[in-house]
Amino acid sequence: MSEQTGTIAQQAASTSGTPVVLSLTDAELRRGERVLWSGLDLELRRGEFVAVLGPNGSGKTSLLHAVLGQLALSAGTLLIDGRPPRRGGDLIGYIPQQRAVAPHTPLRARDLVRLGVDGHRWGLPLGSRGLRRRIDELLTEVGAHAYADMPLGLLSGGEQQRVRIAQALATDPALLLCDEPLLSLDPHHQHAIVDLLDRRRRAHGTAVLFVTHELNPVLPLVDRVLYLAGGRFRVGTPDEVMTSSVLSDLYGGPVEVVRAHGRYLIAGVPIPHHPDHAEGVQS
Repeated sequence: MSEQTGTIAQQAASTSGTPVVLSLTDAELRRGERVLWSGLDLELRRGEFVAVLGPNGSGKTSLLHAVLGQLALSAGTLLIDGRPPRRGGDLIGYIPQQRAVAPHTPLRARDLVRLGVDGHRWGLPLGSRGLRRRIDELLTEVGAHAYADMPLGLLSGGEQQRVRIAQALATDPALLLCDEPLLSLDPHHQHAIVDLLDRRRRAHGTAVLFVTHELNPVLPLVDRVLYLAGGRFRVGTPDEVMTSSVLSDLYGGPVEVVRAHGRYLIAGVPIPHHPDHAEGVQS
């Protein structure tokens, strides 16, 4: 496995005939003088699930923002379905990091989903009957129809995430970007959200780029891992990337990785120090 040439899994995928949704070639992203990652080659194909891991400040969320067209690469190319990224495109669905919603917020679950259905449109909106039907379909797909008319602030964290997924799926995207969607959820709700994403990508061929700090909850879904650390990266299957030797090399110090009972146990990961860190809450 190599940073530059990719993995056997990548090379096999390149001949599979499955359409490429996201392509990064020799991509680099900087924050100020610091290189977040450089020389990144990655192809994400229909139905593929790629988990993005790494410490805070390694450029995980920044990668999603680049795909969304909100950040320009410092070098290299990034293509969505063969075209440069642009804001507001309907090829991408985005589930942002979960944020607390005030209990008195009047926005209902169906109101948030409606923003995903017609909030990006120019000209006349969908007819009211067709719009309501589409919103109901999306809420039903994610199991949130029972609280469609409840204010978001009164929903639990897991219920809010279901509604955010419904919003992200509003345009029937080819690519779904997930930024820590399991954060602060209990195991029951984590499992429910993971099951939703898995059913979506299998039924619709939606590619998933999933940023997370914890691989184990999504491990059964993961085709490949992109691990970012210290301005470098590794891409490969979980068993290729999640090893003591690979993570020790990325972090520049001893890291112990053990796989037991279908889970990865990791010890010794150093806390990164970035004196010029300029990402705020991004990672």
